[in-house]
Amino acid sequence: MENNNVQNLDTVGNEKQYIVVRLGSEQYGIDIQYVDNIVRKQRITRVPKAQHYFKGVINLRGEVIPVMSLRLKFNLEPDEYTNATRIIIIKLEQHSAIGIIVDEVKEVVTLSEDAIDKPTSADSSGDTRIQYLSGVGKQENGLISLLNIANVINDKEAVS
Repeated sequence: MENNNVQNLDTVGNEKQYIVVRLGSEQYGIDIQYVDNIVRKQRITRVPKAQHYFKGVINLRGEVIPVMSLRLKFNLEPDEYTNATRIIIIKLEQHSAIGIIVDEVKEVVTLSEDAIDKPTSADSSGDTRIQYLSGVGKQENGLISLLNIANVINDKEAVS
């Protein structure tokens, strides 16, 4: 019986689940293991002298969580808040939680390793977002840029 469970874990090990989010017209995937919570847009308290892409902090059940705009981080148009706007609470092992604003949470997809292509610098065409990608997932609805969420959050770029 025990060996059967190990076998199941092996097959699952070749697949990963991603939460697919929309930013403008692009779809991005965030590895579900880092997603702690998804909350509706709420009041964000500004923090002085933060990087331009940090919108401020929110209070989530007594925990103060910094919130960043992926749109601003990726040099896209500023966020437009709608009923679909969500803040995804990300928890990396070595860090406390951080929120990222997305236009919409679309679905959860399971991608096998062979459905994921590694990003190449030839794809970048001068796009700085390439450093934030861990790969590109292929599914019937099109391509999903898979975020390397640790690079997105840990990147301490200079304020322009």
